[in-house]
Amino acid sequence: MRLSQLFCSTYREDPAEAQTISHKLLLKSGMIRPLGTGIYTYLPLALRSIHKIMAIIREEMNRIDGQEILMPVLNPAELWMETGRYQSIGNELVRFVDRAKRPMVLAMTHEEVVTDLARREIKSHRQLPFMTYQIQTKIRDEPRSRGGLLRVREFHMKDAYSFHADYPSLDAYYPRVYQAYQEIFRRCGLDPVPVEADTGMMGGTGSHEFMALVESGEDTVVRCNQCGYAANSENAMIRPPIVHKDADELPMEEVATPGKESIDDVAAFLGVSPSQTMKAVFYNAEGRLVFVAIRGDIEVNEIKLANTLKTADLALADAALLEKHGIVAGYASPVNLPNDVTIVADRSLEWGNNYVAGANKPGYHVKHVNIPRDVPVNNFVDIGTAREGDACPRCETGILTLARGIELGHIFKLGTKYTDAMNVDYLDDSGERKRVIMGCYGIGIGRLLSTIIEVHHDDKGMIWPRSVAPFDVHLVSLAAGAQEMEAETEKVYGELQAAGLSVLFDDRDESPGVKFNDADLYGLPLRVTLSKRSLKNGGVELKLRSSKDVEIAPLNKAVGFVKAILESTNLV
Repeated sequence: MRLSQLFCSTYREDPAEAQTISHKLLLKSGMIRPLGTGIYTYLPLALRSIHKIMAIIREEMNRIDGQEILMPVLNPAELWMETGRYQSIGNELVRFVDRAKRPMVLAMTHEEVVTDLARREIKSHRQLPFMTYQIQTKIRDEPRSRGGLLRVREFHMKDAYSFHADYPSLDAYYPRVYQAYQEIFRRCGLDPVPVEADTGMMGGTGSHEFMALVESGEDTVVRCNQCGYAANSENAMIRPPIVHKDADELPMEEVATPGKESIDDVAAFLGVSPSQTMKAVFYNAEGRLVFVAIRGDIEVNEIKLANTLKTADLALADAALLEKHGIVAGYASPVNLPNDVTIVADRSLEWGNNYVAGANKPGYHVKHVNIPRDVPVNNFVDIGTAREGDACPRCETGILTLARGIELGHIFKLGTKYTDAMNVDYLDDSGERKRVIMGCYGIGIGRLLSTIIEVHHDDKGMIWPRSVAPFDVHLVSLAAGAQEMEAETEKVYGELQAAGLSVLFDDRDESPGVKFNDADLYGLPLRVTLSKRSLKNGGVELKLRSSKDVEIAPLNKAVGFVKAILESTNLV
């Protein structure tokens, strides 16, 4: 491809709207252009990389016996109503009515469609197991699009679905997908951390996310420094340190705390640590008031709380709802709550006693509150947020560390969540009808492209791994006006292509500075420069984008040198 004919233009200045490194470089290099918030056009350079990523994914999916299909983005809403997700998913799901007055949705994922397909096709156990996959457009009316392609409203995804006769079959297949994902990301130049994850709206019995650890990530990865435990903070277990536990449970005692409403203010006023207080947090769960009791130094993890309550509609309770139940904000007490208030107590309270809590009276708190003596809760649940330095919940001797991460892929053991809802059965060898078991496995293509850039770049531009680079070679001609040199450059261009290499040929009438700056910005694996100086030095100049070193190759052996460098260098 001649750069003079390439349909894109570069920016000299950093785009003001860019929020991340990948967003900046994708816009600056002319790889993507915004059409609207969270909606992008992929230009030729980006699409070439996208196609390479898709090819890697297809190879690895086929290697584990995947069969590629293509399902519609336009879905009848009845399918989503069958599973209940039409009602439970918020405004992210695009709903509309077609001209025949039928309710429709634009698919943000394809569990309903593939499950409907399976119930039409599966008859016998002899058809199981199998896995289908697709690479398809998804629509999600994302309320907080950010980071260019990292969080968008329209995106491409590889989603795969496996179908099994029983759980042992799913358990045996799941590690194959796990390994295939690791190989996909390795071939794309990434080394993500697999972490235990929340199943979210997908449901199921277990899942793993593959997280690239980069500062621009919006997820938090929790890891143990000894045993290898790793989880998304959304569902990471916690084991907060025991900071106090008296030998005896003391009698409750009401104390005046005038004007002290926050945990820190109350703790300081009474001369105790925040960890010796019982924090009260109120939520509205589908109209039901929920009182969360948690140690004062720990934050509520709302994802874990929603899962505990089995609700998709969870929000902090407003003043009107608290007042309706006779609760005094800032001084709320877990003692003597109305019967229609649900109480949830975090496990952090299990490792202490004699807590300070609200008295449900303005200007007063209560000392020496204990569960279950004073608060009607028999079970503690894990709804706390993991913190840097907490003890590992698995090995109990390690320490938790936190890091930012980008989710590259997510795999689920769905079980029978969808086959139960849509009545998908098969006949076993005795003729008995049994439920089909499912797995689900996704990778966001645009997010993967962006993450590669987040990991592989410097202050000048992108540094593409060869496996996903738009072109193998960036050929730079500094021979403007010299016919003989232009002819030599054209010859090298043709020979490189004839050797099976993809080449971006900068044949523009621009200064060397502009050409070299653009070469660094595009970040192709190897730059080949032909100039008066290079010819005087013996041939063509070869420079890896990832290196500062320059090598001169004889003009008549340039192609051989280029191939050897690309094949011997660790460019993935």
